[in-house]
Amino acid sequence: MIQDLLIHSHRSENLHPYFPQAFQWLKNFNPNTPDGKYEIIGPDCVAGVQRYQTKPTTEKKWEAHQVFGDIQVVFAGEEYCGHHNVALLQTLEPYSAEKDVAKFVAPTTPSTLLHLYPSQFTIFYPSDAHQPGVQISQPCEVLKVVIKFKLKV
Repeated sequence: MIQDLLIHSHRSENLHPYFPQAFQWLKNFNPNTPDGKYEIIGPDCVAGVQRYQTKPTTEKKWEAHQVFGDIQVVFAGEEYCGHHNVALLQTLEPYSAEKDVAKFVAPTTPSTLLHLYPSQFTIFYPSDAHQPGVQISQPCEVLKVVIKFKLKV
């Protein structure tokens, strides 16, 4: 997992061939863009624009991916996002290749609680189980972009 400010994305752009274009797309993002999927580099690098209400941690599942990584950026609102080593979690729903996701039982050991807010980005890899969309003190409307990038090109 990597977390940094969007203005410092140049520090991470050399980590994957799709990152320069993905971060450029994020820096040019218009908050009036409708919810939906937007290809950046064909189906191997896609931005998902979404608006939603955050929820209590008990209502949000832990997840991890195997084929695609995530770059998550909150453009409005704020949320907590849990982070834990996927190898230490018990599977709740087995991996679905069609959806590229597995769901996990909430950890009983301490995990990292990330505070996601505008101006920063977080990158999740397959070893990073995450629990996005968790409310901080009360439900909050969030505008988020999740870029799915294919790990192997």
